[in-house]
Amino acid sequence: MPTTTIRSSVPEHVAIIMDGNGRWAKQRGLPRIMGHRRGVEAVRETVRAAGDCGISYLTLFAFSSENWRRPESEVTDLMGLLKAFIRRDLAELHRQNVRVRIIGDRETLKADIRSLLEEAEHMTRDNTKLTLIIAFNYGSRDEIARAAASLAQDVAQGKLDAASITPEMISGRLDTAGIPDPDLIIRTSGEERLSNFLLWQAAYSEFLFVPDYWPDFDRQHFYSAIEQYATRDRRFGGLADQVAVAGA
Repeated sequence: MPTTTIRSSVPEHVAIIMDGNGRWAKQRGLPRIMGHRRGVEAVRETVRAAGDCGISYLTLFAFSSENWRRPESEVTDLMGLLKAFIRRDLAELHRQNVRVRIIGDRETLKADIRSLLEEAEHMTRDNTKLTLIIAFNYGSRDEIARAAASLAQDVAQGKLDAASITPEMISGRLDTAGIPDPDLIIRTSGEERLSNFLLWQAAYSEFLFVPDYWPDFDRQHFYSAIEQYATRDRRFGGLADQVAVAGA
């Protein structure tokens, strides 16, 4: 259970850009893979913390579509960590009633990786406590382009009038269809940018930039982020009084 008091205003959906594994390792004179391994421990701790304080959706930016540009040895290490995480942690996530959902382009993934991701989704599909969304081979511009192409195909086939396309229809074609937009987006390591993460979905998200590297992120960091979120005045383009009335 939480060791710090959490305000009543808990976000429904928290998304995290897990940044700084390599710099954490370099600071300690360690190979980059050690930072990534320590980062996996931070993932486990954060998932438990999110479940403990009543978060419904937790999205973690695990591997971007741009990360393939990294050295081949590092990409191989990251794929190995993903496989190990799913094989080691999937049963525990299932016991904790966590549902796993993957977002990102799967078409270009190797068959063994794709089958592991599908296994995680299939095993946990009926779980209801927390939905853990793993953004893997994910890039928001690519996601939006794929959604636009899907709508364009329907227009070309006469199934849809282009003039009738709405923001809601675009949302329904994104990888995150059916998932509420993130209330809070956290980025570690002190960097202050989205890096092609949930660009459409972040329209009204609150942002929190944490100076610590991801391997040092623990449940106290998470609870502190939730506390800070609770102090934010979210108006969604309107006035605070209007938002309060709408939520009443």
